[in-house]
Amino acid sequence: MSLSDSHLRAFRTLLEAHSQLLDALNVRFRDRELSLPYYDVLVHLSEAPAHRLRMQELARRVLLSKSGLTRLIDRMERRGLVRRAASEDDARGVNAVLTPAGLQALEAAVPAHKEDLVELVGSVMTAEEADVLTDLLGRVRDWATRPE
Repeated sequence: MSLSDSHLRAFRTLLEAHSQLLDALNVRFRDRELSLPYYDVLVHLSEAPAHRLRMQELARRVLLSKSGLTRLIDRMERRGLVRRAASEDDARGVNAVLTPAGLQALEAAVPAHKEDLVELVGSVMTAEEADVLTDLLGRVRDWATRPE
């Protein structure tokens, strides 16, 4: 299969939309208790079994380098939002664990974030269009992350 002009435009538009959405969300989070990266980490931990993830897995999910995540977790740990714990499966592994204070901070931030998403995403597409976009982007993601 060859790459069409439509494919190239779709790829560029995806990257531009991602960048612009992150910029817009960062502006909205600027005056809140949590930054967007904090919020992202807390969401992933809240959805994980026992509210814990290995640091390596968390770094992959939040798209940070291991060192970038380590610095972020350091700051979050000082605020009491997360804690580190030894992995139960691997003595060398370290987990990030959501604390009750972290869960409370996340729950307090959710309403404003949902309002942001209504404005930034919900106002430009229907639920049906969002389902189509989710399917398309999911296929791209799955192809890009397939085992070699």
